This record gives sequence, structure tokens and C-alpha cells, in this order.
Amino acid sequence: MCGIAGFMTIDGRMPPASLIDTLASSLAHRGPDGNGRHLAASYYLMQTRLAIIDLVTGDQPIFAPDGTVVAVNGEIYNHVELRAQYAGDSFSTRSDCEMPLHSFRRLGARFAEPLRGMYAIALFDPKEETLYLSRDRFGQKPLYYAEVATGIIFASEPQAILKSGLIVPELSRRAGQELLQLQFTTGRATAFAGINRVLPGETMVVQRGRITGRHFLSALPDTPPEKIGEEEALERLDAALMDSVNVHQRSDVPYGLFFSGGIDSTAILAAMARLNASPVRAFTAGFPGTGVADERAHARALAQRLGAQHTEIEVTEEDFWQTLPLVVSATDDPAADYAIIPTWHLARAAARELKVVLGGEGGDEIFAGYGRYRSVRRPVIFGGRAMRTRGHLDGLGLLRDESRAWREGIAAAEARAARPGYSRLQAAQASDCAEWLPNDLLIKFDRCLMAHSMEGRAPFLDPAMTAAGFALPDHLKIRRGLGKHLLRLWLQRHVPESEPFAAKRGFTVPVGEWIAHRADGLGPLVAASAGVSMMCKPEGVLALFARLSGNAGKHGGMAAWLLLYFALWHKIHIEGVAARAMPIDEFLRLS
Repeated sequence: MCGIAGFMTIDGRMPPASLIDTLASSLAHRGPDGNGRHLAASYYLMQTRLAIIDLVTGDQPIFAPDGTVVAVNGEIYNHVELRAQYAGDSFSTRSDCEMPLHSFRRLGARFAEPLRGMYAIALFDPKEETLYLSRDRFGQKPLYYAEVATGIIFASEPQAILKSGLIVPELSRRAGQELLQLQFTTGRATAFAGINRVLPGETMVVQRGRITGRHFLSALPDTPPEKIGEEEALERLDAALMDSVNVHQRSDVPYGLFFSGGIDSTAILAAMARLNASPVRAFTAGFPGTGVADERAHARALAQRLGAQHTEIEVTEEDFWQTLPLVVSATDDPAADYAIIPTWHLARAAARELKVVLGGEGGDEIFAGYGRYRSVRRPVIFGGRAMRTRGHLDGLGLLRDESRAWREGIAAAEARAARPGYSRLQAAQASDCAEWLPNDLLIKFDRCLMAHSMEGRAPFLDPAMTAAGFALPDHLKIRRGLGKHLLRLWLQRHVPESEPFAAKRGFTVPVGEWIAHRADGLGPLVAASAGVSMMCKPEGVLALFARLSGNAGKHGGMAAWLLLYFALWHKIHIEGVAARAMPIDEFLRLS
């Protein structure tokens, strides 16, 4: 795990040394264990390293005998199997990140096909003078680029590209509208005008500083629901879960788990408990003294049942007010998911002991856990409806632009996801895997952990798990109003104490409740902030916070959270005010 960055010029001139130093320093938090650089006539590759596998010889960039060079952010989980498959090759390291060089020698531009893992890769072929930028199938690891007058610049985070001075921080109005209505942004273009994402599963071909080709790998099976019985499906799930968790534990440093006590993280903990001789380190967050459900007692009991070494983290209202600018600073590619708050605090606590944690990201998308999937399956006459037909700020009279333009990216993803043979449920899952998962959940997971120099791994986003889950018949995903039916059955057999079929309140964070306590003073600051006043009517924002004041966040809490997040994000990432630990109201007054 690390940060990677580089530049390829159009005219063959060497990139300036000042650019190299800027990129390296801006990604230092992603790799505090060292950095490596390779500078040639027309291109530059660098990596800041978080050492996880091959602590001795795994420094990057890594070179092949023919001069091909690679820098990788992420993990190639099947490096053991690939090393055996490529037994006739000469290896210069024990690193998993050497594998792309060997697959490139065999497959050329299709080098990513055999890689099982999460990764962002920059590979340069000196024979053809061609740069390849590649990202894993689900987009677990980020990679961004900008085409500028002198060439193409790329980096693991947009803020590194901005610090280069080659792109001026400017908000894309389309992205601003998406963020306020969806809580994330869609597609290739980011919130920063001129900065784009390498898409999940994409390998981009660059020659003489310009993009000349693109290759794509699909994350999901391109098949309709299988005809499979419950027992066979359970056996297949058990084998896939154990296989995936096993390879996701491959590490030369200590690892643990973010554990909510829910279906997904309990399944992972149960698998880890079977695979590990020593207790698994499990971390749970809770919100004391609030109106949201506190699942810590349930998580504590399950951790004890599975023999885990359990740590509970309390996230208080004071923590929220003091650290939110730092949390928002971590998400330069904005994701206004309130789960960034506990994730950031869990990472801060876990980083004192570990470098790697597993998480349950992807379980809802692969095994159909969201309530919106149940609505998609139902005919319209029985209350069925498409996903995300209403934005978070619809009907509140807040936005200057009340058009439906914010939904264009989601509509395009839905159209691509409606493949021949897919059920309506599969199409909804595929749409979420294309946009919601990489541009919200995985940004949250990557940035909050990397802010503390930690690696996050998601066993559900593995070929073994997608093969076992996505192509299940609909009735093994959703039954009697509950999603993730097969996962629940598996838990009922292996950890019945988890009560997988019991009705539980969904996970939430009391942001509305906390904001309501200070809504009177916060409203004018949010309304007057540069970002919010550009996108919203100040009088509407003032009225929203006035209504919220004193009602414990029951009405308007989500809208207020989105506006507050956006105000902070714009101040930090567009206006350039450095984030610091301080009360939010004081930070909003800074210039």
C-alpha cells in the first residue's frame, strides 16, 4: 500500500525536479516507510511506501531485466500463485507488486487480467515508450490524472495534482450538484475541473503524454441468475469466504478488522477466527449519549464468542466538532458519507497497533443488502421504484439549480448495468458497483485509513466472492423482506449467537442530532460559505438550520450534514484553507 504519482511529457523533455518533490511530499502520508523514484528522459514514476509485504526487498519502483518499470499502490493477493505460475522467470524481489512486470511480459496491455487484488498501477515500457495506468476492477485503489499542455500527470489523490500547480482548484458545477443530491460524484470527471479518474477496471494507454487507448475488465460475472439450490450455494459461499479472507490476510505486518457486529463484518470475523491461531484484533465504534442505536454490546458479545481481542472506540459530539475539518480534509475526492466520521476515528485508534485492517465493504452490493434493492424488485403497482429518483435536497427550496441534471451520471450507469439476461435486482447491484461503491464507500475506506497510514482490505470485493454471490438467484439474496439471505443462513449455522434474522436498526451516525445542538450559530456560517452560497440560496439554508435547531435532528438533519460537509470541503480543497483540529464554527470563519 502506498501512493504513486508521475508525469509523462509530450515533447520528450525531462519533468522538472520541483514537480517531482511536490508529488512525493504530498503523498507522504500514504507511504511513511520510504519512497522511490525513477526519472527518465520523458517520464517520472514515484512511490511513497507503506511496507506490508516483503519489508526488505520490496522497495519501488521495480524493474524488469528489459527496463520495464512499475510502481504499484495496493496488494496483489494471488502473488504466491502467480510466482509459481511464472516459475521460469527471474525475480528480483519477494514483493507481490513485482507480478505486473511478469504478466506484462506475457500479455502486454492486458497485463491486469490475471491479477487478483486491489491496485493502482503505473507501468512504463521503454521499448514502445508507452505508459500504462491501471486500476482494479472495483476501484478499491484510487488513481487520477490530468492532461495539461506539457503532458499528463497522475497521482493517487487529486490533492497531489493540485499541489503541482498544473491545475487550478476549481469546482465543477455538475459535480457540486451531484454531491449535494447524491453525497458522491459519478463518472470519470471529478469535482475538480480538469482532473479525472482512471475508471474501475480500466487500463489506460499513454504515449508521448497523451491517451491513445483504453482497455476494460469487468468486476461482475456477465451472467443471469444461476439455478442453484440452497445447500450447494451455502457450500460454495463457505469455500469462497474462507478463500477470500485467507488471501486478504497475506501480510508481513499485524492485521485486524473493523467490526460493527453486523452481518458482513461478523461473517469476516468468523472466517478469520477459523483461520487464525491467535485472537483477531477487532475494533468497534459507538456514539455514547445519543439517540442512535448503540451496537457495541452486541459486537462485544460476538467478539467474545469468536475469541477476538476487542477494542471499543467512543466517538463523541466533542470529537465531531473538533476533528471534522481533519476528516473532511482526508476526502479530497468528496464523499459526504457520514460514516467517514467513525471510520476516521477507528483508523486513528487502530493505527497505534496495526498497519492492515479488513472491512465489510461490498457485502451489501454483492449479496443485496440494501432496502432499495427490495423496492427495485417489486412491480410499480406494489410500491416498487427505481433507485435514487429523488435527491437529498429535492423539495427543500435550497438549490439555485433545481434541474434534474444531477441524475445524468446515475442514469448512464443504470443504462450500462441493464445487461441482457440480468434480473432487475442484478442490474441495480451492478449500477451500485459502478458508481456508489467506488465513488463513495471505497473513497471513504481508502482516504480515512490512508490519512493514518493504514491499509484497508475488502474480502467481499474478490473474484471468489463475486462468483459466489452476484449470480445467486434473487430468492437467495432477498427473502421475506430481508436482504443478504444466503449470508444470514451461513451465519445462522456458524455463529447463531449473531441472530442474523433478527430485526435490527440500520447503522447510522448522529450527525443531525449533533448539528441541531448548534444549528443557530452554524446556519449563518454555512449559508455564507463560498461553496454553499454558490450552489444554494442563502435564505433557504438559514431557514433549514432554523427549523433544525432544537429538534434533535429529526427533520432536515441529512440536508444540514451535506451542506456542512460541502462548506468545509470547499474551504479546504478549493479555497486552500489548511485543515486543523479546531471547532467547526471557528474553522468556517477562517480565510
